Order: sequence, then C-alpha cells, then structure tokens
Amino acid sequence: MEECDYCGESFEGEKAYESHLRAEHTDELGPIDRHRVGADDEEGSGLPVGPLALALVIGATVAIVAYVTFFAGGSGTASGDVGPAGSAHYHGTMEVVVLGEQVDFSRSEYQLRDDRFHFEGGDGTQWHAHATGLTLDYAMGTFGIEVTRTSVTYQGTTYRDSDEQYDVSVTVNGDRVTPEEYVLQEGDRIRIVVEEA
Repeated sequence: MEECDYCGESFEGEKAYESHLRAEHTDELGPIDRHRVGADDEEGSGLPVGPLALALVIGATVAIVAYVTFFAGGSGTASGDVGPAGSAHYHGTMEVVVLGEQVDFSRSEYQLRDDRFHFEGGDGTQWHAHATGLTLDYAMGTFGIEVTRTSVTYQGTTYRDSDEQYDVSVTVNGDRVTPEEYVLQEGDRIRIVVEEA
C-alpha cells in the first residue's frame, strides 16, 4: 500500500498513487516526484538542451580562439617581419638565469627547435640565427620562454619586476631592451636574469 507524502491518503498500487500525485499535487511535487509522474516531460520544464549545447560549443570556440591568440600565437613566435629561414646567418651568446639556476640550452629540448633561431651541436652558449628581422621576443618564444622589458615567463611561472619579490633584467650587450622591438644582430650578448629582490 502506497501513502501520499503530501496529503497522507493511501492507495492500493503505485499506478493509482502516481495518478493521484499528478491530479492533486502537480504544483507541490519536488523534482524526483515530478520526474516519477512524468510532469517534467509534459510541461517542458528543466533545462533546454538545444540552447545549452549551442552555448557550450560557442564557449569552447571562444576559449580555443583566446588560447591560440594569447598563448600559442602571442609568444613572439609569429613570423611578422621575420625573414624566411636561410635569409641570414649570424651568432651571439645567451645566458638565462632564473632564481640562481642557469637554463641549460645544451639540453636536447633547446637544440634545433626552430629553423630560424636555435642552439645546435650540443652547445648551449652560442645561438644561431638563420633569418633576418629576428626579435629577442621571437627568439625566446622558440624555447617557450616569454620575455618583456620587465617580466619573464619560464616553466609556467611569470616573474615581474614590479613584484617586490623579484628583480628582472633583460639586456643585450649590457643595455636594457624591449624584446618585442629589439632585432638581434651578429655578436649580441643576451642576458636575462630573474633574482630574488
């Protein structure tokens, strides 16, 4: 025997009880009882699937475009005014030190990663440029390291000179430079240092 939770009336079977719920208590039913008696289907309540699916697709598209624009494409690895690979050949040195740890550019993950700018032959001090118009921003972006005049992003962590914890220095030949604007030249000595303030 079924007893109504809403009014206390008793019923011989489940079908009779569900009919009673539908006829007498539709407006009072909780979500489980509404589903039980099929009230959700009749009244079209619940969330509309079509608009939700569309919103999800649009949201995913916006997220992908934002990622490509700001992270994958915004690191200075876009070609812009950079000449084709083979349009030049020049060298310089590079030292990157983050919180006392020198980045080892002789490791395979930094060797020959880009046709235009790279280290090669297991040497991690002399960089090779094979294109005209290479900016420091482009060069560092080939290694997944983002640099601005006052910040360095290395291994997923951004260090800012404006943060009281860090001093950030981005120099070429001893002079501070703006990586997005500075075009590398033969013999340039790049030095990027992040240290505790």
